[in-house]
Amino acid sequence: SGVSGYESVGIYGVFTTAKTPDPIIRRLNREIVRILSTEEAKKRLLDSGLEPVGSSPEQFAAKFKSERLRMAKVIKDAGIRLE
Repeated sequence: SGVSGYESVGIYGVFTTAKTPDPIIRRLNREIVRILSTEEAKKRLLDSGLEPVGSSPEQFAAKFKSERLRMAKVIKDAGIRLE
């Protein structure tokens, strides 16, 4: 029951449509990072077992891509198939 060498990591983020103007994305990011930086938000997330990380849209996109590629390899190496 498991995949050898596999580490399960969950990431959460906010997504929007591809055509969302950059100034709107930047503002959303700024506000989300501001909220995640508050003691109340940090405490609530940590109490729920989540580690708050406020990154830039570019950093999140890179992390998301990295995790997607990593999981694709795990799925392939483990021979996991959709039934």
